[in-house]
Amino acid sequence: MRDILARVLFFWKKLSSHGLFVALLDFALLAFSAYLGYAIRLTLFIPKVYLYDLAMAALVFPSMAVAVFFLGKQYRTLWKQAGLEDYLRFAKLYVAAGVVFTTIVAIKPFILLPRTSLVIMLCAGVILCGALRVSWRLAITRQSDDKKFLNALIVGAGEAGALLARDLLRNPQELIPRGFVDDDTSKIGKSISGVSVLSDTEDLPSLIKAYEISVVLVAIPSADGKKIRELYDTLAPLNVSVRVLPSLQELAGGGVSVSRLRHIRLSDLLGRDPVDMARVDDYLRGSKVLVTGAGGSIGSEIVRQVLKNKPSELVVLGHGEQSIYLLMESLAKSRFLAKIRPVIADVADEIAMRDLFEGFAPDIIFHAAAHKHVPLMEPCVREALRVNTFGTLNVSRLAGESGAKRLVMISTDKAVRPSSVMGASKRAAEHVLGEVQGEFPNTAYMAVRFGNVLGSRGSVVPKFEEQIEAGGPVTVTDSAMKRYFMLIPEAVSLVIQAGAIGRGGELFVLDMGEPVLISKMAEMLIRLHGHEPGRDIKIVYTGIRPGEKLFEELFYDPSSVSRTSNPKVFESTLKLRGEERSILGLLSQSLENPNKAPELLREMVSEYIGE
Repeated sequence: MRDILARVLFFWKKLSSHGLFVALLDFALLAFSAYLGYAIRLTLFIPKVYLYDLAMAALVFPSMAVAVFFLGKQYRTLWKQAGLEDYLRFAKLYVAAGVVFTTIVAIKPFILLPRTSLVIMLCAGVILCGALRVSWRLAITRQSDDKKFLNALIVGAGEAGALLARDLLRNPQELIPRGFVDDDTSKIGKSISGVSVLSDTEDLPSLIKAYEISVVLVAIPSADGKKIRELYDTLAPLNVSVRVLPSLQELAGGGVSVSRLRHIRLSDLLGRDPVDMARVDDYLRGSKVLVTGAGGSIGSEIVRQVLKNKPSELVVLGHGEQSIYLLMESLAKSRFLAKIRPVIADVADEIAMRDLFEGFAPDIIFHAAAHKHVPLMEPCVREALRVNTFGTLNVSRLAGESGAKRLVMISTDKAVRPSSVMGASKRAAEHVLGEVQGEFPNTAYMAVRFGNVLGSRGSVVPKFEEQIEAGGPVTVTDSAMKRYFMLIPEAVSLVIQAGAIGRGGELFVLDMGEPVLISKMAEMLIRLHGHEPGRDIKIVYTGIRPGEKLFEELFYDPSSVSRTSNPKVFESTLKLRGEERSILGLLSQSLENPNKAPELLREMVSEYIGE
């Protein structure tokens, strides 16, 4: 019997998607409502004198209503997933059909239709047709009751949470919402979309136990990283799966639904308040822009954000053809007005770069090209200096000679009291900008210094994720190692804003928030992948690698740093070294004499503390 009922419900549910079938049912029910109008007003057995009028009413009114429904596209609605707006649209169309029919009968009474019969007929019609549509929703719910669902708790009883609950109830697949939790006490005890607001987030542990919750759904698209971290810290020990709705920025252009839910990412836990891009002035609009290192994580994001500010032309320059190819492929999917030109070249190649600057003459340069892997650069001093330092000199001088308005170089926190060749070469590049600024005062040179960015190529997060996927162990250099982290879009947004603030000779430092223990990050990633650190996936400490420090600094002298108009951007000065021997002369010698490069690097960067 149970199987037969399930088959009937399944068949009935399938019929709801066939518009012609729904129209035939509407016609039959509206014809029956016409009969009820006469039968209730007169008698169950209609007198012969009214049979013609009944036949006309049962033909004209249903035909008129079904025609209005067709014009109103009612039969395109998938009633098994219909919402309140669909039922309201049905009611409006039915009222329109009833008004038209009543008006025609009043102006030209072609049938004998008592007023009481008319009212009964109209009321019966909306009830019967409405019940037909509701029956498909009930059929879905009845069929869903026979399935085994995971109990879900929704955090956030706002608009997003309400839409999510409705979608879960309309399209039950694996989750059934048992309640909301919300820190707005005025909502507690109320019902939203048929689901009760049980308590606030402090009661999450007890609610999860009481309602046997398997999945917690965080429906707060506006939540910042701090709020998500608080929820994560509460839920991590409770052995529940956690899914979140994306941020408001990610949801733009798409509605709230079950399909938009995803597992928590590390970027959710470390994310911060969104950057206000309204602070960017029009210095990019209509300009010719050059981005070096455009195929890298930072460079490619600079390209995308620059394009949103409508430059006239954009050159994307990279040394690796594959990365530039992939960037151009991704840009081809978007509609940008600017002319985009790819160039494969080495920033340290004077001939290639001079040819580019003479032919393109950029107004704005974002210099992101660099070698950045600390351990790889330790034995390759000359190569680090060639690309990171001489490449900067090459690009910055050509910028001045070609009359560029400004150049923004991407630096790193590893340039502060550098312990690595990579960090020292970037610190030397900062010195280079200071000297070149004196040579070309009409071009504004500036550097922007920040720490690690999540998701960049070669960063620790992808490495940890690969190790987790392989079953571990996750390798961390030292339990005390800390790093600053920032999301790539945020870092790039602030870089572009720093370019708007700078007038020449500045060293900008981005507000990186609080540093994060790498060991704690590893534990979070392991848990986010559904494992328990130490039990399922081990963490192994391997020791600090050559050139690494336990803790990176952002400033040499915090007292010399001042605030800017942007609260997330701090300003210092690109000071000249002050020594008798110019860094440019030392740099030239290091490239000509590779064996002397380490010694000359120390002379170029006196604060270099590497081995």
